[in-house]
Amino acid sequence: MKITCEKNDLLKSINIVMKAVSTKTTMPILECILIDASTDEIKFTANDMELGIETKVGGTILENGIIALEARLFSEIIRKLPESDVTISSDSSFNTLITCEKAKFNIMGMDGEDFSYLPYVERDSCVSISQFTLKELIRQTIFSIAQNESNKMMTGELFEINENRLRVISLDGHRISIRKIELKEKYGEKKIIVPGKTLIEISKILTGGTEDMVDIYFTENHIVFEFDQTVVVSRLIEGNYFRVDQMLSNDYNTKVTINKKMLFDCIDRATLMVKEGDKKPIILNISNDMMELKITSQIGTMDEMIDITLEGNDIKIGFNPKFLIDALRVIDEETIDIYYMNPKAPCFIRDEKENYIYLILPVNFIDAA
Repeated sequence: MKITCEKNDLLKSINIVMKAVSTKTTMPILECILIDASTDEIKFTANDMELGIETKVGGTILENGIIALEARLFSEIIRKLPESDVTISSDSSFNTLITCEKAKFNIMGMDGEDFSYLPYVERDSCVSISQFTLKELIRQTIFSIAQNESNKMMTGELFEINENRLRVISLDGHRISIRKIELKEKYGEKKIIVPGKTLIEISKILTGGTEDMVDIYFTENHIVFEFDQTVVVSRLIEGNYFRVDQMLSNDYNTKVTINKKMLFDCIDRATLMVKEGDKKPIILNISNDMMELKITSQIGTMDEMIDITLEGNDIKIGFNPKFLIDALRVIDEETIDIYYMNPKAPCFIRDEKENYIYLILPVNFIDAA
């Protein structure tokens, strides 16, 4: 095999597929990037058996062939080469020569035939949305997936399609995030659980253009994302997702309308009183069209008042400040509505059309007042 590519094109493609290179494996071939120049185009592929990414690379094929190169080393070599054309050639013994201007690297590759190609997935029904929309859906929900894998279901997000509506749901046992969008076409009913890792990596690759589209395909076991010159294939999480609708309620005894930025900034200031790892709640005391926010820790105390519009009963309730900040950070509206039932029940932050819903469980606190 022998190819020539611009350094920046190589680096861009390497950065895309590196997200699917296995870091914990006993199979050295999974630590490689496959360079496939066996046809009339150059393709880079990485596959950790859960997530696979393939992207096309601009360049010239001087001699057809394939080679698998250790990803970390290959990436670092290309990164540190001069800004010029790079030639990569390999022989039948997998000896690989990388040259750029006066720099030459000789490294050992592996047989590309041993590489695990991406699984073939039927491209039947396709859901198309803009890169911007998909990136936003992920940004506005991904923070509430579970970080540990004690419950695999919580490490993924539910993608629920019903006619022309797509709903994305995540939860971690303390909160629920829901985003809903209207699709341009109608589809059959479908529910799949996409691994959070897959969505995080896709979000990093997407350019986020409003005119650039992503085609999404589903099967029983896989999801495929196609955009630009890249294909991402991921295994799905098996099982039935939690019955989230049973956890939601439109009942409330207290409704607060508040400026989102003022609330966010106030809670952000309050966290200065909390050391990392310290679980001190922020107490919201709501009455007389005012919200008092108070936090007390070993460092000190913080107390602040915010004007609100109050509908219903007074309430005093505590929350993990991080959970409030995470939700407020991804809401774009200037003014938000927060609904409360009682100090032991979750609050709901939602808009009128329920295009977004954030449920946050309260925490117990000792009332010093």
